[in-house]
Amino acid sequence: MRIGFLGAGRIGSFHAAALAATDGVDALLIGDADPARAAGLAARIDADAAVPVTAAASVDAVFSGGIDALVIATATASHAELITRAARAGLPAYCEKPIALDLAGTVRALSEVASAGTMLQMGFQRRFDAGYRAAREALREGRLGRVHTIRAITSDAAPPPPEFLPHSGGLIRDCLVHDFDAVRWLTGREVVEVFASGSADGAAFFREAGDVDTAAALLTLDDGTLVTATATRYNGAGYDVRMELSGERDQLVVGLDGRTPFTSAEPGGPAGPGRPWAHFLERFEDAYRAELAAFVRAARGEAPNPCSGQQALYALLVAEACELSRLEHRPVRLAEITERMAELGA
Repeated sequence: MRIGFLGAGRIGSFHAAALAATDGVDALLIGDADPARAAGLAARIDADAAVPVTAAASVDAVFSGGIDALVIATATASHAELITRAARAGLPAYCEKPIALDLAGTVRALSEVASAGTMLQMGFQRRFDAGYRAAREALREGRLGRVHTIRAITSDAAPPPPEFLPHSGGLIRDCLVHDFDAVRWLTGREVVEVFASGSADGAAFFREAGDVDTAAALLTLDDGTLVTATATRYNGAGYDVRMELSGERDQLVVGLDGRTPFTSAEPGGPAGPGRPWAHFLERFEDAYRAELAAFVRAARGEAPNPCSGQQALYALLVAEACELSRLEHRPVRLAEITERMAELGA
């Protein structure tokens, strides 16, 4: 396959290099809003790649470049437009989350995909992480018994640049949405009610953007399971993503290894790791590679879509409910948000 690739930033640089080494990819055509940046990335990857990696003169040139599929790793604000262009061009597409920063934009883009009958895979890489996959298998086999409590943690080692925040959708939509998707994927259950809160006691740019630097949500699933999900931009110990699943028979932890950034307070307990996880690309490197390989197989018609745009929409609905709860200081039932979605025609 000849893959068109859009976005030459941090995650785009990683994804492009990974794709160039993925089975089934015969050529890679890279585009970016800044053609010079696309050319630089293509040159760096092509020097070591086993397949041709070239740069397009523009985003439009990628679409007219004879590609068989498209990978979108651009700035969030461009996702919905590029998903729509891919659908109208009949191209299977992979896109980093989110589809759009708002519900209306998400629904419009998904309507285009549905009308075109094309494939859209969304980037929720935790579905491809070995620990999350093992936990899903354990749950589905009933090894934990009745699961009554799930605790999810997503902690960045340091805040993002101030200019990132106004375009991120906020901490809940940007970070906790991964936990919301993982909970649904792991358990096979739906969230029915949320209660969320947040604080912004760190840098002033969080408050200026109307965002929070720390958030916590309590989710109730349709079988009564209680889920706590917390996120922060300030975890000086390192990048920390974990999920604890507690059942009547056993308890399982995802993300607990020799690089998990915590120190025991117990006498004789384990000290902090010598080299904690630093950021998401390092922690989930293998998962990202597996995710992209899955996209290539799905785009070739060799496997089903592992994470459709509809799945991303469900996770966004939970995030929207949590954001409404945070702003209005009240519990919010998911039915309230799905009613809004129905009003949008979805």
